[in-house]
Amino acid sequence: MTIVPVTSEHLDAAEVSWFSALCSDDYQFLGVPDGALRSSWDHCSAIVKEAEAQGFRNILCPSSYQVGQDTLSFVAGCAPITDKINMLAAVRCGEMQPIMLARTIATLDHMMKGRLTVNIISSDFPGEKADSSFRYQRSREVVEILKQSWTQDEINYQGQVYNFSGLTTDPAKPYQTGGPLLYFGGYSPDALDLCGQHCDVYLMWPEPKDQIAERMKAANAAAERYNRTLDYGLRVHVIVRDTEQEAREYARYIASKLDDEYGQAIRERALDSTSLGVSHQAKNRELADLDGYVEPHLWTGVGRARSGCGAALVGSTDQILSELEAYQKMGIRAFILSGYPHMEECKHFGSKVLPHLKTCSLPHEYGRVPSTTPNTPLGAGERR
Repeated sequence: MTIVPVTSEHLDAAEVSWFSALCSDDYQFLGVPDGALRSSWDHCSAIVKEAEAQGFRNILCPSSYQVGQDTLSFVAGCAPITDKINMLAAVRCGEMQPIMLARTIATLDHMMKGRLTVNIISSDFPGEKADSSFRYQRSREVVEILKQSWTQDEINYQGQVYNFSGLTTDPAKPYQTGGPLLYFGGYSPDALDLCGQHCDVYLMWPEPKDQIAERMKAANAAAERYNRTLDYGLRVHVIVRDTEQEAREYARYIASKLDDEYGQAIRERALDSTSLGVSHQAKNRELADLDGYVEPHLWTGVGRARSGCGAALVGSTDQILSELEAYQKMGIRAFILSGYPHMEECKHFGSKVLPHLKTCSLPHEYGRVPSTTPNTPLGAGERR
C-alpha cells in the first residue's frame, strides 16, 4: 500500500533516469574544478548517449545560469543522436514568452517523436530577486497557457502577468497527446498548490524516509483539492559498489579534497540557493552522523559542494536495490539519479543495478505517445 494514492497505482515498474551535468556540476573530487569534466557539448552529450546505452529511460537536463549550456538548445541537439531515451528539459517559467515557449516545446516534442518531458522551474532569473508568490503565479500562468496551447484550438488567457486573446495554437501543437508530462519540485504552499492542480510527477530531494512521506502527504493534499492524484519522483545521487565498504570508501574519496569555504561559494551561486527545499537539504547535513549519514545508506556529503539535491544513496548492489524497492513501496514511480563523475557512475549503476530493475517510460504509461505521427500541423495534419 503506497503512502498516498498515486496515479500509476498498479504500475510495477519505475522510470529510472540519469542526469546530464549542463550546469557545471561534474567532478572527480567534489568542489575541485576539472577541465576534462566541464559542461561542454561533447562531455554532456556523451553522458546522454551513455545513459541511453545503459538502458536509462529518461535524463534530466537542468537549467541554471551557472557556467554551462542552455537547456532547450541542448535537448534539440540531442534529438538526432538518440532514439530511445526521453529528455526531461528543465524550463524556468517566464524566461521565454509563453506562446513562444509552447511552440519551442512542441517543436522539440516533434523532433524527439514524443520523447520529451518537462521539468517546471520557478526560481529567480539571473539578476532578479522576485517575491516567491509572484514567481509561482507567473509559473502557474505559463503552465496554464502551455496547456491551452497543447489542447485547444485557440489561446484565450487573462491573468495577472499574461493576457492573450484569439491566438491560433497550430504552431504549438505537440507530438504527444495532451503535451509532455510535467514534472515539478517545490515545498512551499504556493508550489504544492501549482503542482497539485497542474503537474503530473512531484519530484523530491533526498531526506529521511519519514520526511519524504510527509512531503508526499502534503503534495497529495494539494492534488486532492483539485480531485487529482500525482505520481512521485526522487532526485538523488548514488554510489554503488560490490560491497558497502567500497561504496563508503569512494564517498570519502570524492569528498577528500573539498574546501568547505569553496563549497559554500558553489552552493550560493545557484539561483535556488535560498529556497525552502535547499534549506531542508542543509538541515539534513546538520542531523547526519560524523560520517555524514542521515540514514544508514543516505550520505549528505554531496550537499557540501552543491545546491539542490544534496545526498547520495551509498551501498552495495543489494543494498541500493533494497533502498529503491522501499521507495517504490512508498509510491515513488520515478528516480532521477546521478553520481560523480557522471559518466563513470552511470556505468556503475547501469551494470550493477539497472539490470535488476523493471523500468518504464512514464509518457508511454500515461498513453501520451501516439503509435503513428499525429495529425498536427507539424506532423501529418493538414497544412494550413
